[in-house]
Amino acid sequence: MARQIVLNSIMTPDGTVLISHHRHDYVTHLDKNGELYLVDGGTDYLKRFVNFEPFKDLSVYADDDFELVRVSAERGSRGKDGNEPLKWIKICDMDDEYLQSILDYGGSPWHLDIIRKEIIYRKFEK
Repeated sequence: MARQIVLNSIMTPDGTVLISHHRHDYVTHLDKNGELYLVDGGTDYLKRFVNFEPFKDLSVYADDDFELVRVSAERGSRGKDGNEPLKWIKICDMDDEYLQSILDYGGSPWHLDIIRKEIIYRKFEK
């Protein structure tokens, strides 16, 4: 079974960080070295270009150390009323009410598992 991707990200040689948030979220950057870098696939798959000058893989998986997962996992939000521009919020930056709202609303089982772990983590870290 494949590992669940939590963060699909690379850093190009010039220090630019690229993140693909969801399936078919094709993100590119023309690096200062003249090469084009690509990240795609969100949490479903990893797609990259092969470059002469390699990138640094910053991807995080659900089975990595939870300290890393909680600061890497994100959820898109358009605000409470759904009218705001899409922004990506890290799990560690969500308040307890927001975490509970996500559990009430639902989502991918792996993502909800991370939300539950964050709630437990906060109980023992306070």
